Amino acid sequence: MQAVSVNHALGEELYELAARIFPICRSITGDGVRRTIDILAAYAPFERKEVPTGTPVLDWEVPKEWNIRDGYIAKDGKRLVDFRRCNLHVLNYSTPINTIMSFSDLKTHLFTLPDQPTVIPYRTSYYHENWGFCIAHDQLGELERLGGPFEVVIDASLEPGHLTWGEYVLPGRSKREVLLTTHICHPSLANDNCSGLALMALLARELARSERPVTYRFLLIPGTIGSLTWLALNEAAVGNIMAGLVVSCVGDAGGPTYKRSRRGDTLVDRAFAHVLPQDAPGHRIIDFFPYGYDERQFCSPGFNLPVGLFQRSQFATYPQYHTSGDDLDFIKSEHLAHSYAIIRRAIGIIESDRVLVNLFPKGEPQLGRRGLYGKLGGTADAWRANMAMLWVLNLADGEHSLLDTAERAGLPFELVARLAAVLEQAGLVRPKAEAL
Repeated sequence: MQAVSVNHALGEELYELAARIFPICRSITGDGVRRTIDILAAYAPFERKEVPTGTPVLDWEVPKEWNIRDGYIAKDGKRLVDFRRCNLHVLNYSTPINTIMSFSDLKTHLFTLPDQPTVIPYRTSYYHENWGFCIAHDQLGELERLGGPFEVVIDASLEPGHLTWGEYVLPGRSKREVLLTTHICHPSLANDNCSGLALMALLARELARSERPVTYRFLLIPGTIGSLTWLALNEAAVGNIMAGLVVSCVGDAGGPTYKRSRRGDTLVDRAFAHVLPQDAPGHRIIDFFPYGYDERQFCSPGFNLPVGLFQRSQFATYPQYHTSGDDLDFIKSEHLAHSYAIIRRAIGIIESDRVLVNLFPKGEPQLGRRGLYGKLGGTADAWRANMAMLWVLNLADGEHSLLDTAERAGLPFELVARLAAVLEQAGLVRPKAEAL
């Protein structure tokens, strides 16, 4: 079986980019999203797109814009909880507050993880106005002992503004689209999702440098409300999407995990089912369920798009998930590079799969006199090369694609595609007319 080729220098670059955007406090709206898009635009020219607060998007409405400058709990002038040290400390989307209060009043606005007492949880309150602080559970006892009064400050704004996302379209020979998307709404969480943002930027950069048989659309969107907004604005064009992938949590040591589209048997589902057993022995492939990331919006019944989800460890299954434990020590360059290579190989299958027609379908054409035996791949690979040619010729009936052939033959797609190109050059097969 073919093992994926991992580019270690690329892995280091992915890690460095993830580390660069890690300190930014992002949310579903606000300047943190804009700053992050501007940084990633240096790698691929993502366009900032915005819609105003109050815009109806399907059954939802674009919320107010949230921006935060500072937040802390202090006693006697000493900051005990400080947003500037860790931006997870402030409940994401907190309303502003500046007051003095006792511990008993403050306690109802404190969020901890008793079963992980040393880490800070990540919590949000997007659609219900509230304020609060997230702290290590061990610190809760310290605050209780101090008793107050505490100075409680969240210097934030929640007011009419815009929802912002990044978008980059790479036109191909065909208008059929491969949609690649990741969420941009999380603050300082390295795996979820600085890793996905870095991977998308560098993948877009690579694809921009080569000729493309299909069109690629990259989206850097706030979770849920971002995909709903994009779908509401692009409903007439979603029929061009031939395959799609949501990417997140791609820097840890787990998995990898692929979650199928709602349909379960689309080209993107089959591409990952072909690649993962060869390139990731510890992989998991799981069926669709209507919870998780933005795949559930793209796969909602009114759209039912062929969109899957790729991660390493599945969301909510590892202790660092949505906590301060998801830091830059949790992700590694080698895992980022491996994730990149798997995704690149899978989308290579998606863009290259095609249906051929055998021009000599009655019996086998004579390959020897055309010089096609013994010249491909050396002696060690000659048998597999010959088998790939024979399988391509046998299934080039205008009904089976190259991926069909690779699956049935038990051969890597890339080998089958390479030998199909040789047979086409020799005048033995041609693309099916409607696939051109």
